[in-house]
Amino acid sequence: MSSDRLQQFQSILDQHADLAFFPISSDLQYLTGVPRDFPNYGHTIHPGDWLQGAWISPSRPPVLPLPRMTAEFGGLSRLQDIDIRVLGDWDEPARLLRSILDDFDLPDKPRVAISDFATGETVSQLQRLLPGAIWLSATALLRRLRVIKSADDIELMKQAGRITEAAFADTLAQMRHGMTELQIVEEVNYQLRKHGSLGQSFTTSLYNSAPSLPLIFGDRMKSWPRALEPPVAILFDFGGIYEGWCYDFGRTVFFGEPPAEAQRVYDLVMASQAAGIAALRADTATTSDADRAARDVIAAAGYGEAFRHRLGHGIGMDVHEPPFLTRGDETPLQDGMLFTIEPSIMQFNDYSARVEDVVVARPGGGEKLTNGWQELVVIE
Repeated sequence: MSSDRLQQFQSILDQHADLAFFPISSDLQYLTGVPRDFPNYGHTIHPGDWLQGAWISPSRPPVLPLPRMTAEFGGLSRLQDIDIRVLGDWDEPARLLRSILDDFDLPDKPRVAISDFATGETVSQLQRLLPGAIWLSATALLRRLRVIKSADDIELMKQAGRITEAAFADTLAQMRHGMTELQIVEEVNYQLRKHGSLGQSFTTSLYNSAPSLPLIFGDRMKSWPRALEPPVAILFDFGGIYEGWCYDFGRTVFFGEPPAEAQRVYDLVMASQAAGIAALRADTATTSDADRAARDVIAAAGYGEAFRHRLGHGIGMDVHEPPFLTRGDETPLQDGMLFTIEPSIMQFNDYSARVEDVVVARPGGGEKLTNGWQELVVIE
């Protein structure tokens, strides 16, 4: 458990609410160290699943009720320094939670902060148990801590980056002309685990295009089987996990000799990223300033419409965290904020390119956490 983080949050909570609830989530892991498991595509539940999560007051240690299956088979019963209350398979969840809430000696109309990650079932059950409560967002209260990363946090993210780069290096060693997108995706996912990641921090994605291979968004069952024959640009988007910290990384690989257009879009994307990193100036710039600096490079070269997304996003124990590097977001940059800087040129019937690194906002401009493969990677 991070006692400093918990104490800082309890001080914030004391100003706004009597009690806070966090389900098993990045919020809870950040505050207490309670780990998350690798997620499933299909939802899985245990009896009484809606009550699992920690209750935190301004002055008392957290209380963590868990269904027996989560505590035992999920390994959480091994946790130290947290008050775990186990719900038996045939016990009544509301009765257990009522006893926990009574121990906090709440006022008649308590102010209860609840995490944005809580399910609808949890919220509806809590409303029955606390009908007079005034509800607010616990995630919003915690965000002011999560948005600034400490030196220790940044070191953990650097290790997530090292794992990610090691997985990319070993994936490159296996790449051959004619591989399918699915084969490459599965190689990336294997290499991430091989190098010490719990898994991929988000769904590993490739964005591949050439005049003879149209770019496809969002239809993996159609794009996965396609054989990638030269000449084709292969755009990577993936990341590893280290002790709860999520990396996000991108590089461009080319099968065959790159034509002039492929090299041109790649060079523009790299120049755009450099401009965005330089503009990530803590205390003097905003999030939209960084987006504009990077976007102007691509727009000036005539590819503005092919830069189809924001420049980047906050990142940490979640892959996407506020604030975002985008027009209209005027958040002042602060030293220790972590962002992705991920410009791209994505063309549906021509060559594309993208690059992505996690970058720390600093007074003199951004500090990259990963630096490998700055030149276009060519597999002849």
